[in-house]
Amino acid sequence: MRIDKFLKVSRILKRRTVAGDACKAGKVSVNGKEVKPSYQLKVGDVVELAFAAGSLKFRVLQLKETVKKDEAPSLYEIVSSPAGQA
Repeated sequence: MRIDKFLKVSRILKRRTVAGDACKAGKVSVNGKEVKPSYQLKVGDVVELAFAAGSLKFRVLQLKETVKKDEAPSLYEIVSSPAGQA
């Protein structure tokens, strides 16, 4: 699954265009490397998303085309998050 689609389906980012823009701006890295929106994500990859307030680092647990809102957190496991958030 493409990284931009995963970020949208998992509800980490609200829209796929926002996810694509973040990738193009160099704010998304997978296993320590910056990636483009078309990067093919795999289960077990560690993704880091840079925000102004810090960064969110998570491990991909599942890849699904669609999930309900309450099931979205089951797609990933947070490794580290910005200060004050969980």
